[in-house]
Amino acid sequence: MHELLRELRDRAERAADPDSWSYLSRGSGDQRTVGEAHDAWDRYRLRPRVLRDVEDVSTELDLFGHWPSPIGIAPTAFHALLEAGGEVTTATGAAAAGAPMVVSSRATRRLEDIAASLAGPWWFQAYLMRDRSVTAALIERAADAGATAVVLTADTPYVGHRARTAAQARPLPLSDEQALTNMRDHLPAEVDDIWELIDQRADLSLADIGWAARAGGLPVIVKGVLRADDALACVRAGASGIWVSNHGGRQLDRAVSTAAALPEIVAAVGDSVPVVVDGGVRDGYDALTALALGARAVMLGRPVLWALAAGGSEAVGEMLVELTAELRHAMGLAGAACLGDLDRSVVTTG
Repeated sequence: MHELLRELRDRAERAADPDSWSYLSRGSGDQRTVGEAHDAWDRYRLRPRVLRDVEDVSTELDLFGHWPSPIGIAPTAFHALLEAGGEVTTATGAAAAGAPMVVSSRATRRLEDIAASLAGPWWFQAYLMRDRSVTAALIERAADAGATAVVLTADTPYVGHRARTAAQARPLPLSDEQALTNMRDHLPAEVDDIWELIDQRADLSLADIGWAARAGGLPVIVKGVLRADDALACVRAGASGIWVSNHGGRQLDRAVSTAAALPEIVAAVGDSVPVVVDGGVRDGYDALTALALGARAVMLGRPVLWALAAGGSEAVGEMLVELTAELRHAMGLAGAACLGDLDRSVVTTG
């Protein structure tokens, strides 16, 4: 793990409310998937090319928008648990670093305010809720606010089981007002159980990819894919991108690591759609490995929350800039002047 990330994690744990820290840190089941995430990237080794012109190394890419860096922010819920400004603070840090950001439908600040704090394109993450009209309204709102893609989370028909001690069973220090910031405008006037209404649906199908695309007129990236056959099925159903993710180990425990799943999914979809990955990436070398294995972008979840809790927007921006700088340096040493120079031959497990 990058030394800066280790420091941010330690500072965040000291600064955060203990219940909030537990909620954001823990995984499901015995937390095996969480524990294996970073080690899975560390098993790869690099095979650098020599005598390449790497005087100028570029990390720029075009992916439903133009980005200075392929290292961005994955969607995570309830940033206000860690810092009063919530996702607006996170977005300010992302803007300072020129990093991609994916805004969660469970954000604690209004989409429009988050979008106004970003300097470039952004994506919106959506769950298909039991009341489809709420999901459709949020996607349409995100499109109006400038989102360039929808990330449809597909791995949560049910919330993963997360074992808690008695001390961790207290309610989160988050009001319904905060938790429903972006949903309350779209809820029926009278409803007995709001949380049941906005819970994720368990009857998802491939047809919902097209439904989500029509809801906002935006390309849809399907998030939570860990199998090549699922990736191909999503592409055939109209997905414009595939996101390799195990939800940070918060859903199905013992699920395969994203580092292990990524190569077969890239091989299956080829150049038909871009592939994004998250899960356990903790430094520029992990990012280089993921990009060489075929990912177009690498997203961070918990490290962004560590930075947010430790030092607000400044720490978020510093972390993203530092990891991009480390990636750029590693690319140069590997003989890659641009992201297109990275391919499967650069990495090995031997």
